[in-house]
Amino acid sequence: MSGEEEENAAELKIGDEFLKAKCLMNCEVSLILEHKYEQLQQVSEDPMNQVSQVFEKSLQYVKRFSRYKNPDAVRQVREILSRHQLTEFELCVLGNLCPETAEEAVAMVPSLKTKGRAQSDEAIEKMLNDLSLVKRFE
Repeated sequence: MSGEEEENAAELKIGDEFLKAKCLMNCEVSLILEHKYEQLQQVSEDPMNQVSQVFEKSLQYVKRFSRYKNPDAVRQVREILSRHQLTEFELCVLGNLCPETAEEAVAMVPSLKTKGRAQSDEAIEKMLNDLSLVKRFE
C-alpha cells in the first residue's frame, strides 16, 4: 500500500499483504492453541514449564472471546461465511462479533455494501440466521 493512501478497514483499504492473508477467527485460534497446549501437557510432567506467559494469555483471550467452542460449529461458521464472497477480513470480523441484524453487520463491516459486490439486506439476514442456528445447536 503506498504511503500516500490512507488505510481504512471500512473500505477494505487494509494493505495488499492483509487482503491476501489467511485470517483466523478467535474460535479457530482457540482450537489451535488448545491443541498445542494439550500436546505440551503430554510431553511434560509440568506443562506450565513449557508454556510462555504470552501463550497462556493468548489462549485465555481467544477462549474468552470465542463465540463457538465446538470444532464442527467452527467449521460450519467458516463454510457459511465463505459462501457469501466475503474477504478473509470481513469473514473474521463477522465470525468474531456475531451481529444479529443486517444493520449491525453493515455497521461493523461497511464494505458489505461496497459497489460492485454489495450484499442485499436479505442475503445478509439469511447469513446471520444461518450463523445463529449454528450457535443455537452447538
